[in-house]
Amino acid sequence: MKKYHLFFFLFALTAGFVSCSSDDDSAGSDDGKARVAIKLTDAPGDYEEVLVEVEDVMIKTTAEGSEEEGWVSLEGVNTGVIDLLSLTGGVTELLVDAELEAGYLHQIRLVLGDNNTIKVDENGTIKEYALKTPSAEQSGLKVMVGQELEADEDYTFILDFDVDKSVVVTGNGTYNLKPVIRMAVEENTGSIVGSVHPTTEQVLIKAESGTMNASAYTDANGNFQIHGLPAGTFRVTATPAAGLGLNVTIVNNVTVTKGEVTTLEGGIFLDGSAEVE
Repeated sequence: MKKYHLFFFLFALTAGFVSCSSDDDSAGSDDGKARVAIKLTDAPGDYEEVLVEVEDVMIKTTAEGSEEEGWVSLEGVNTGVIDLLSLTGGVTELLVDAELEAGYLHQIRLVLGDNNTIKVDENGTIKEYALKTPSAEQSGLKVMVGQELEADEDYTFILDFDVDKSVVVTGNGTYNLKPVIRMAVEENTGSIVGSVHPTTEQVLIKAESGTMNASAYTDANGNFQIHGLPAGTFRVTATPAAGLGLNVTIVNNVTVTKGEVTTLEGGIFLDGSAEVE
């Protein structure tokens, strides 16, 4: 396996619920500026299209005060409607790239609009439905960061939108959007990249280690990327679409190292073989 330098740090969370915290709530040095980029990507979902409207990206630099105090909108946010299903296989959408004062970054908030829709294949007929946002999520999706930003450093935060877990089908056939987001800061985790053969159809790739799992689809060339993985040993499973006469193929003992990209040399073959150096 070849390894290249790259940096990630992983948080898992459900919208509106903070899953981790920092002991350092005080502001750090305000001398100089740090550059922060926030990008959106997507874990696979079994839908034809999922569109979400991004209205704003906000930050909070202190844990003091109430939950609704201290939020500031970032300048230059790329607002508009995004097809989440176009953001698989390592593809990302840049939401904002801004300079911030060096110091403590407490939280990020992603604010969605009302123009959210989903397309579903119902027995060969594609139907479009509105994605309704419950009132609890309308103020925005809060993501705990707890990161000290140092002057003259660059930080990239990846918001991984899990479509399959975020779309909730209600009993009366309507669709609700209750976003589940996995956030990675490109500093303390690693990645797995590779390719699948043959490449005639999109293949679901899943990396698993204990309770940790992440997934992506292959692109048109059969390539895949799974980012934001903690250091450890993973099992990588390639699952082709049903009815193609291809096998589910598993590669065991794939090592992920902090700050590096692990490449599955030779690729994964859907006849049940895989060549890994």
